Amino acid sequence: MTLINCGGHFEGGTVLHWPAGGNGKGALLTSDILTVVQDRRYVSFMRSYPNLIPISTAAIGRILETLEPFSFDQIHGGWWKANILTDARVAVVRSTERYLRAIGGPTRG
Repeated sequence: MTLINCGGHFEGGTVLHWPAGGNGKGALLTSDILTVVQDRRYVSFMRSYPNLIPISTAAIGRILETLEPFSFDQIHGGWWKANILTDARVAVVRSTERYLRAIGGPTRG
């Protein structure tokens, strides 16, 4: 297992990479750094969840860059049933593009 300091809503924000998770395809344990949303096909990002302040494009870039070397097919979020059980990397990319469009930032694709 690897603890990844990817930042997010605070500089010390970390996720745990579990290479044997996700049926051997890898899994991330993300808490609220990458929040699995209700439909379980997307994640989202926030600078401050209690105050609903969006995260910056730079912070999202850092998250993506630090996750790039790690393989993962699942994300286990910080709350019961907040999991993406297949194609989690695709969900992160799709979510990032959607989030950046919503805040008027430059997209990566």
